[in-house]
Amino acid sequence: MTLSRSVRSGPWLVTGAFLASGVKHLVRPGSFEPLVPRAMPRPREIVYVSGVAELVCAAGLLTKASWAGPASAALLVGVWPGNLQMALDATAQARRGGGRPRDLALAAGAWARMPLQIPMIRAALSARRAG
Repeated sequence: MTLSRSVRSGPWLVTGAFLASGVKHLVRPGSFEPLVPRAMPRPREIVYVSGVAELVCAAGLLTKASWAGPASAALLVGVWPGNLQMALDATAQARRGGGRPRDLALAAGAWARMPLQIPMIRAALSARRAG
């Protein structure tokens, strides 16, 4: 895939991820509540707000709104602490479980997700250039 093609397709991938995740945040908020860092108040409300924000950003990316790329990148940075919380919790579970393969795989996947947000942020920011 060429750089210009990846710049064009990147925002679409972020849009799809935001649409799917945003809907899931609103339909199954309980599955996201454990990701909210413990220091944050009212995890259910935070999950709902982040789900709505994902859907708003997806709509902005779909319509090529000028604000959508930067807002999407900011949202991805804003939810990064939740991904860190998930990785820390998965690691703690793997330790408590004595290193069961499933727990180790979940922890490895959670940690692998952390740096994968960087290309998503870049893709969101490329929306302005791709439009």
